[in-house]
Amino acid sequence: MSDDPGQRAMMKAAIARRLHWRASAFAPARVGNGSPALPLLRAWQAARLERSFADVLADPTMRDAGRFFLSDLYADRDFSARDRDVDRIMPIMVHLLPESMLRAARDAIELHVLSHVLDLCMVAVIERRRWRRLDTERYAEAYREAGLPRLRRRQIDLVVAVGRSLDAAVQRHGVHRLLRASRLPARATGLAELQRFLERGFDAFARLGGADRFLQRVAQGEGEVSRRLFAGHPRPFDP
Repeated sequence: MSDDPGQRAMMKAAIARRLHWRASAFAPARVGNGSPALPLLRAWQAARLERSFADVLADPTMRDAGRFFLSDLYADRDFSARDRDVDRIMPIMVHLLPESMLRAARDAIELHVLSHVLDLCMVAVIERRRWRRLDTERYAEAYREAGLPRLRRRQIDLVVAVGRSLDAAVQRHGVHRLLRASRLPARATGLAELQRFLERGFDAFARLGGADRFLQRVAQGEGEVSRRLFAGHPRPFDP
């Protein structure tokens, strides 16, 4: 991390803003958060991503990065423990962790919030239609009606940004040693979930031997899926 106090303060403020967004987006009183359509949608999307990234998961070089993408960046799971860890350790982490790892944490939180808000927009459509199951046709219809193409592009950009930051951390000497050294203190202070997230991401991208090919696959693949969905393509998820 830079020794510039101003830069450290800016990073701290950026992470704090995203944690505030997260608290607002996941507030129990927010419309859609208690809807049965939300787990229905997330389960459908998780299964779709598994199918769409079958080639990545079958590639020994990209498999771990692909699994990290599916399980830690966009998944049918609760990331609140990780984000609470970031909130608790933020005053310390902005001084200790390299900037690349801080960017990864910052962008992962924003990605989680944005993905959730986009899901809530689709949940509103699903509830209006009173759908109790989803298929490709219904999903595409809800996706188009929810709209927000600029934010959909931002969602993909954030996935790539997290990957770029993790790849930069891999290239920096001493980061792996720093992560391993912080494992026991993280557990002792109740920060194990954040520690596991950072280690999983670092290890997955270290095995890539360079993230360009993987991140290009994510950006192009998901960008094309989004383009087809908005265009009303009859088979938006085909390779």
